[in-house]
Amino acid sequence: MLESPLRSRLTGARISRRTLLRGVGALTGGAALAGCGAFGGSERIRLAFCSQLLCVVPYEVTETAGHFADQDLEVELIYSDGGGAAMQALVGGAVDYAATSFDAFAQAAEEAGGVRRFASTGRLPLFALATAPETADEITGIEDLAGRTIGISSLGNADHSILLYLFEQAGIDPDDVEFTQVGTNAYDVVRLGDVEAGMVQEPALSLLRDDGSEVLFNAMDIDDAERFLGGAYEFMGVAVREDEREERGEQMRRLGRALAAGLETTRSLSGRELIDALPGELVAGEDTGLLAEVLEQYQQSLYPDSVEIDPPSVQRAIDSLNASGAVERAYEADDLIDLRILESN
Repeated sequence: MLESPLRSRLTGARISRRTLLRGVGALTGGAALAGCGAFGGSERIRLAFCSQLLCVVPYEVTETAGHFADQDLEVELIYSDGGGAAMQALVGGAVDYAATSFDAFAQAAEEAGGVRRFASTGRLPLFALATAPETADEITGIEDLAGRTIGISSLGNADHSILLYLFEQAGIDPDDVEFTQVGTNAYDVVRLGDVEAGMVQEPALSLLRDDGSEVLFNAMDIDDAERFLGGAYEFMGVAVREDEREERGEQMRRLGRALAAGLETTRSLSGRELIDALPGELVAGEDTGLLAEVLEQYQQSLYPDSVEIDPPSVQRAIDSLNASGAVERAYEADDLIDLRILESN
C-alpha cells in the first residue's frame, strides 16, 4: 500500500498544472519563453506529450507523487492531440520539452531537424496484432496474414511500421496484404470482422480476447518483443531542442532524476493506485477496473527501470521506420539521441 504522504498527493492531484494543447499558436508568445532565464534553481517548465493513456502514466505519477517538486521543478503537463502535435510545439518553441513515441520524434527530426531525445520512459510499443474473432481458427501465425485485410491506425504510423518490420522478418510481401486505415479505435472494426486482423491497443486487446480473438503478437509484452523484434524497442521518451542542450543541461538532469523516480514508483504501485494518480478527466467513462488490470499486466514490461536510452532499442525502432518508409533517412542511433546529458545522474 502507499505511504500516507503519497496517498494524500494522489487524492489531491493538481489538475491546474495540466493543459490541453489545441494548437501550437495557442502556446506561442510568452509560453515560448517558459523555460528561459536561469536554468538552475526552482523553475517552471512546459512538457507536451501525446495523450494515449499508457504513455501518460509515468508523467502523471511523477507529478502526483511529488518527484518533479523534489527536483525543484514545477512542470506543466500539456496534453496534445498526438505525438506529432507535441513535436510541432517543441520545434516551434512553444514548449520546453516534448515526450512522444519514437516515430513522431524521428519524423520531426527528419522533417525539421534540431531535436534530440535524451530520456526514455517507455521501452515497448503500445500495440498488439489480433485476429478478428471469426478468423481466429484460420490465422494462427503472422505467416498466415498473406492475402488478408489488416486494420492499422494510419499508413506510416508506429503500428504500420512495426507490422511491416514483422512482415520483413517473416518473408511476407507487403503487397500481398490489404491495409485498411481505421484510426485509433480499432475495436469494433476488428470485432465485427470488417478486417481479418488488426493492430490494436488496450483495453481493446483485452476485450477482443474475451470475444475470441487470437493474439498473434503483443508488442506490450517484453517476451514477445524479444521473440519477434529482438528485444526492447524505444518508444516513449523526452526530446529537447538541440541548440539548448548545453544551456539546459542541469535542468535536464533534474528532469531525468524526477522521471527516474517516477518510473520506479510506476513499477511499484498497484493498478488501482495508478488509476488514482491519473486526472479524472482522462479516465472518465472508462471501465477503471479493466484499466487497472491492464496497467498491472503491463507495468513491468512497458516502463523501464531507468531513463537512460538503450541504443540497440533505438536502432530497432529506426529499422522498423525505414522498413515502412515513415522515415527515409538511414539514421544511426547516435544521430538522434544524447546519452551524455544523463550520464552524471
